[in-house]
Parts: sequence; structure tokens; C-alpha cells
Amino acid sequence: MATQRTEPARYDRFERTLEEYGVGVRRVRPAAVRETIESLRVGSAVGTPLDIEGAALPESVTTGPTTAELEAAETGVTSASLAIAEYGSVVLRATAEGSEPISLFNDRHVVVLREGDIVPDMASAFEWFGEELRETRDSAIIATGPSATADMGALVQGAHGPKEVEVIVVS
Repeated sequence: MATQRTEPARYDRFERTLEEYGVGVRRVRPAAVRETIESLRVGSAVGTPLDIEGAALPESVTTGPTTAELEAAETGVTSASLAIAEYGSVVLRATAEGSEPISLFNDRHVVVLREGDIVPDMASAFEWFGEELRETRDSAIIATGPSATADMGALVQGAHGPKEVEVIVVS
């Protein structure tokens, strides 16, 4: 999918929806990604390499973590392949670098996303899924806000994934 500038209304809708879920969102230039991740990091952090030109992880984020490093980390940093403005959802591909456990096993998940990869709605996302995932045979998850469940009565966040999610949109 070619990266392009998102219509302002699409970004605004994505931002509003994220805020409804209690997800922090920041729009930054590629050169500010490292500093922004560092400001959002809590405790030790693990991550996957970012595939956004000009964006980099801070030195404090361990890539290729061991099982022990993954278990000890409080923050996980991954890229999203796509975002769905209508739902405030991000599409996270399973990668060889371990994006799935890094996005799910830590209390805080920091998602880095290209602004041009925000689509307006689920129909647009399914178009992307059909083209992209059929060709690559990758698997992906759609994540919306912090993990939450009310299976046992009161709402509990972090039962099946991160308690907090922060999104960095790279413009």
C-alpha cells in the first residue's frame, strides 16, 4: 500500500475515536519518533524495528528480546500496518521479529503508524486485507484500545493484553 498524506478529517476521526477509548495519540514528524517513544516508555522496553523512513527506536528499546527480556518489559513498541479511523483500531501484523508477543505481553503498548496508512472505515480495511494479506499470507490482528474484559463482572483492563495503549502517528 502506498503511503500518502491522510485527509485531515480521517486523522481527526481516528484521534477522536482513540481518545474515547482512553488511548493517547501524538502526531509527530519522523525525526521526533525516537524522542516521543522515549517519553512514553515505562520501565524496560522491547520492540520491533520500525519500517518508517526517518523514524527510529531509542537505544532503551531492546529489539530481538529473549523470553526473559520480553517477560520483564513493561513497554512494547511495534509498528502498525494500517489504522481504521471509524473504530480507532490498528492492524498489527505478526512478524518474524516478534511483533505479536511484544504488542500483547506488556502493560503498555506504543504503536507507531504512518499517517498515510489510516483508512476511513472497515470496508476500506477489508480492501487492504484482501490485497495485502492474500499476497503475503501474513496474519494480522485488529486491536482497539487497551485489552478489556467484563467476564467476571466489573470491567478489567489488561486481562488479555496491554492495560495502556499509546499511538504515535508519523506525518
